[in-house]
Amino acid sequence: MDKKAQNILKYSFWIALAAVLVYFCLRAIDWKEFGAALQQCRWIYVVLAMLVGAAAQWFKGARWQLLLEPLDASASRITCFNAYNICMASNLVLPRAGELIRLGYAVKHSALDAQGKRVLGFDKVLGTAVVERSWDALVCLSMLAALLVIMWDSMSAFLQERLGGVNAMALAWTLAGLAILGLAFLLLSWLLRDKGLGKIWGFVRGIGAGLSSFAHMRGWWLFLLYTLLIWGCHWLTSAAIVWALQDIPAFSSLTLTDAFLLMVLGSSSAIIPVPGGFGAYHGLVAGALMSFWNIPLGTAMIYATLNHESQVVMQALCGVASYIHESFLRQ
Repeated sequence: MDKKAQNILKYSFWIALAAVLVYFCLRAIDWKEFGAALQQCRWIYVVLAMLVGAAAQWFKGARWQLLLEPLDASASRITCFNAYNICMASNLVLPRAGELIRLGYAVKHSALDAQGKRVLGFDKVLGTAVVERSWDALVCLSMLAALLVIMWDSMSAFLQERLGGVNAMALAWTLAGLAILGLAFLLLSWLLRDKGLGKIWGFVRGIGAGLSSFAHMRGWWLFLLYTLLIWGCHWLTSAAIVWALQDIPAFSSLTLTDAFLLMVLGSSSAIIPVPGGFGAYHGLVAGALMSFWNIPLGTAMIYATLNHESQVVMQALCGVASYIHESFLRQ
């Protein structure tokens, strides 16, 4: 089977999985109730959620530009912002493909060196993406820890119910084994760098250069500030949808802390690489609304659908606008 056929099969699988998840999530909806709820919705807050989501994209682009600058001084904030928008729009169709498009976009638009080659290689740009994801993972873990402190009673019961059957020792050994294999691969690549694995070792070194860009960027405090602003925007987006549904009794008692919980749990749905998070996000967030606030699934889906689809529309619009800007207006 050639690579093209493999890609078609892979994406078809994830699209089919998304369709199944959407079906199981939406089959519990009372569409008359859903329509009535939309009539009660305060749409100004939905617009606010979309605008704040777009602001989060801008901060992501600005943060990424800080990492790219030590590797390529010509990296511009607007190009990084446009690359992020095109990435998110692409992910709506092909899961994870958007990340490759974003990294390739940065390489294509990087400066030329004295030999006429691009300053940025895919390996270096990949290293900067790893730095971003590592910091975001750290923030997620910190937020989860904060939730455990603030909402210990309900969170502990929730985790025990869902993780009670997990073998912690087996999980620890699995992670340790993966770490050992990774280190062995790096060592083997270095030892055999002159005996056939030179390209692999060069790629590893390029990733290392991308990772080390954090240590050489200007204003590390600005990187941390952008990271906090990104997650602050995600929190405000979640809160805006809560405010939009305040006229519906089931959501009227939800607070900023509750919006924070929904934001953290919703962000974890990105682990399942279905197109645009369709189905995965809905099931996880609606399940949390059922578990923590006893909101019926059909009603909970109102929040999940409104939050997710408003961001999907925002990402699609920003992606199209950025593509037009990069393709036609910056010639």
